[in-house]
Amino acid sequence: MDQAHRISITVCGDGGCGKSSITLRLVRSQWTHEYDPTIEDSYSVTRTIDGVTYSLSLTDTAGQEEYRGLWSASNLGADAFLLVYDITQANSLQALEYFNEMIEIERETRLEQDRVLPVCIVAGNKCDLQGMRQISARDGLEWAKSRGYGFMETSAREMVNIEETFALLVKRVRDMRLDYERGIKPAVPTATSRTLPLAPLPATNEKAVPPGPGSHSPSWPPDQPRKKGFWSKLKCW
Repeated sequence: MDQAHRISITVCGDGGCGKSSITLRLVRSQWTHEYDPTIEDSYSVTRTIDGVTYSLSLTDTAGQEEYRGLWSASNLGADAFLLVYDITQANSLQALEYFNEMIEIERETRLEQDRVLPVCIVAGNKCDLQGMRQISARDGLEWAKSRGYGFMETSAREMVNIEETFALLVKRVRDMRLDYERGIKPAVPTATSRTLPLAPLPATNEKAVPPGPGSHSPSWPPDQPRKKGFWSKLKCW
């Protein structure tokens, strides 16, 4: 199979979010006593999407904090990232910031080197547990949209949106590669662009203010305009 039909996907998220279950659901593997979901593992699977067969290399990365040091350059070199959180755990979405920061650094590096940018999708897992939900779909969507990422809600237990999520990753990688070949620059927000600049202060007519008690400044007649100085010309700070 040629390189154009090979796609590497890194699956990441905090421990307990169910990312390993999502990965295993896709490859239809069986749980075994040797499998440790805290340690990085890799799988290969093929999928036919829009009539084209793709070879997917999946890396299920270490999620628990003590294993995060296992992240390697090969993880960050992926064509796509699936960031998984648990909708029933209030801090699970915020835990993705650790992985997102590294992905953003990688994305900036690829921009500087004129390489194809990675594709990212955020998956709110365990959507079958609606009665235990602590993170709304809107919050998950806004977190993803603000970073230029796609968004899905999934259930590894009920096999909801598992195939669809990986199919979307493949399609977006395919489209990103095509745009790169055509010289089309992606409009993807970066950490810098998400920081809103200070808006200039509105230009208003200053009113004369009498000096306070004990002031040695000359008095200002209310009917005479105050002379504009340095501070009055400063628009923002």
